[in-house]
This record gives sequence, structure tokens and C-alpha cells, in this order.
Amino acid sequence: MSFWETVTGSDLTRDWKAFETRASALPADHQAAWEQIKSNLHPYAGFTGRNLTPIADSALELLEQAAADGQSVHEVLGDDIPGFCTALAGGEGARTYRDRWREQLNRNVARKLGRLGD
Repeated sequence: MSFWETVTGSDLTRDWKAFETRASALPADHQAAWEQIKSNLHPYAGFTGRNLTPIADSALELLEQAAADGQSVHEVLGDDIPGFCTALAGGEGARTYRDRWREQLNRNVARKLGRLGD
């Protein structure tokens, strides 16, 4: 990956377009599960979303393998797709972007308040 790709995010765009192309070849119920997986993984993304690329790739590969084996989405993922995504992202208690922003805001406010007390 070149510096330019890192800065512009063109590598991410290329990766996600490839994911969407792969997902379009899946059966309809698997495509619907892919859409749910994407939306449920989004809160666990970092600022750029690079941390989700390998996770999304693995999830899509799982769906592709399930479709090839003739398994339904419910057989593979169960009924709790948000729970599945939480487990993929690092389990219960995994930090979301909201958590990181909240921590940063709290640090900044504490730093400012500390300066006011001096």
C-alpha cells in the first residue's frame, strides 16, 4: 500500500467494492445477512475503518462458504447477527468509536479544567 493510498483511502474503496462484488454473487438471504453484518460492525470501526477490512473479509468468506455448502444463514450465524458481529469485533465490551471519542473528550475537558485550577 502506497502512502497516497493510505492518505486518500483509495485502497479501502477498492477493497469494499470487491466485497460488494463478491456479496452480489450470494443468494438473497446471504446478501441480507451481509448488509446486517456491515451495519452492525460499523460502530467498531476506527477513524478510517481499516481495522474492519480483515473482519469483513472473514465474515464474507464465511457467508460464501455457507452458500457453497448449501447452508442457510441461520445455520451459520444463528438468529443473533448483532451478537455475532460483537463477537467478531472483539467480544462484549469491545470499544466502539463512541467510546474512544467519549474518552478523548473526557481527557480534553479534564486537561482544560486542570488548567483553570492553576
